[in-house]
Amino acid sequence: MRVVLDTNVIVSGLLCPHSVPAEVIYLIACGRLEPCYDTRIITEYRDVLCRKEFSFCKEEVEYVLDEMKSHGYVVAAEPLSSGLPDSTDEPFLEVAIAANAEYLITGNKKHFPLRKSRGIPVVSPAEFLKIYRKN
Repeated sequence: MRVVLDTNVIVSGLLCPHSVPAEVIYLIACGRLEPCYDTRIITEYRDVLCRKEFSFCKEEVEYVLDEMKSHGYVVAAEPLSSGLPDSTDEPFLEVAIAANAEYLITGNKKHFPLRKSRGIPVVSPAEFLKIYRKN
């Protein structure tokens, strides 16, 4: 199942290893989910995870990114025809559309208005796991 993970899901999952976002990351590590990404997304993941406020060591960050890439699907995305409220979120929706992802998983659903999501379901980690467990 192809998914796109917003950066906040990765951060939350790594900060709280027994959390719902951590379960989503675990599904990727087990090969049950295929994270979709492009270079902009990997760069944002790296930049955010390397912030001093999180205290992740560089090796841990690179390990997580390598796991994402080894289980993932890289795409070349087209720009959105109309932007999102926060332009830094646009790569995530662009990649989800280009990859025909089944879900965009985020802790900030309001950043991805339904009218702009072009049919990509935007769900929280908890909503995603509920759907995933039903299948």
